Amino acid sequence: MIHSTENDLHGDLLNFWDLIKIDPEKWTEEEYGKEGGGFWVVGLIGGKVIYYNDIEEGFNISDYTVYGTIDEYICNQDDLHIAILNLYNLITFGGRVIGQAGPPLNL
Repeated sequence: MIHSTENDLHGDLLNFWDLIKIDPEKWTEEEYGKEGGGFWVVGLIGGKVIYYNDIEEGFNISDYTVYGTIDEYICNQDDLHIAILNLYNLITFGGRVIGQAGPPLNL
């Protein structure tokens, strides 16, 4: 998944990814990450991480304040290149990450 995305990235987006990517690390998330032992973080910059959510089978961007702990559960099903592009746009243009789906709601 990661390698095929890297092969498709070019120019500024590839340079950005090369700066923020890390070897995948399992990070905790208190609400929904307990069952699987957390989620795999694959990139980070500032107070943001890109991680793979195996429950939703997609990549997400979340905040973190303590290294190793994801602050907020996001349930997008984005491909990695979309998460990279969204974080790149956030860094480049400011504002906030748009189009994020939060945790499930009890009905």
